[in-house]
Amino acid sequence: MTTVAAYAVPAAKAPLERTTIERRAVGEHDVLIDIKFAGICHSDIHQAQEGWGEAIFPMVPGHEIAGVVSEVGPGVTRYRVGDRVGVGCMVDSCRECENCEAGREQYCTGGGMVGTYNALDRNGEPTYGGYAEKIVVDAGYVVRIPDGIPLDAAAPLLCAGITLYSPLRRWGTGPGKKVAILGMGGLGHMGVKIAHALGAEVTVLSQSLRKKDDGLKLGADHYYATSDPKTFEELRGTFDLIVSTVSAPLDFNAYLSLLKTEGALANVGAPEAPVSLNLFSLLGGGKILAGSMIGGIAETQEMLDFCAAHGIGAEIELIAASEINEAYDRVQNSDVRYRFVIDTATI
Repeated sequence: MTTVAAYAVPAAKAPLERTTIERRAVGEHDVLIDIKFAGICHSDIHQAQEGWGEAIFPMVPGHEIAGVVSEVGPGVTRYRVGDRVGVGCMVDSCRECENCEAGREQYCTGGGMVGTYNALDRNGEPTYGGYAEKIVVDAGYVVRIPDGIPLDAAAPLLCAGITLYSPLRRWGTGPGKKVAILGMGGLGHMGVKIAHALGAEVTVLSQSLRKKDDGLKLGADHYYATSDPKTFEELRGTFDLIVSTVSAPLDFNAYLSLLKTEGALANVGAPEAPVSLNLFSLLGGGKILAGSMIGGIAETQEMLDFCAAHGIGAEIELIAASEINEAYDRVQNSDVRYRFVIDTATI
């Protein structure tokens, strides 16, 4: 066991505090990672505040982890000390179900994926995330960060990047496709970058035009305010795919009207409250309302390699660990462009 410094939530809705946690000894197939940077995802806040249900406390959030390997188990062949690596939203799964065998570990049906934090590992011990100095992870759930991406800008790719990459690839984003990214935040800005790099015609749908200049700079071709009713009149029947990154309830009937026949609205945002839907919004036009959750390990590696090839990283604001609580407040007020990243040297 190794004792490391970390920032933890002691109880639901409580401020994060500096503390220490125990990391397990490096096993045969494990790697020990010196965490260099950890992104702050809105999911961290949802879970710290029990917005998605009962949680495990104390909680060390963080599933956007970028660091350097400092020790490897005797059975590890794919990584060496000094390698630049990342860890995303999961650190284990059953490895035997149909989904795990197909590289869709995030949809594990053999007990579910083991979250990087707010979960129990195979020994029944709580998992602790990336707001810490070090982490021990099975090598099969670690990905390599290419040299072309700075580690601080790479950290948010481990959740925000793969969360957008997966549905964009699944629905064939590329030249000739019209894609809308709903929400211009930590997730949405990555969607704009990736959809543009894939060759699609990209539109941002945002509540206001406040971030229009940013959206166009990052690769959007068009930018519309959803607060303007004319937007829904002008764009009716326009898009092959809309990816919604919004974690607040939406009028899905209105957004489905913006799709072409047999178009898809893929949700990656997760509102805390149920939403309603008139099924005629789907029936008329054979439209698809779908969900997507992060990506498997192989797809996450594919995403990182794609981002390196296209010079893509997250737009970040680097903060000290002492600023985490303030950052949480700012995320909830949409006051970040576009991802907070913790310099873990300050923990």
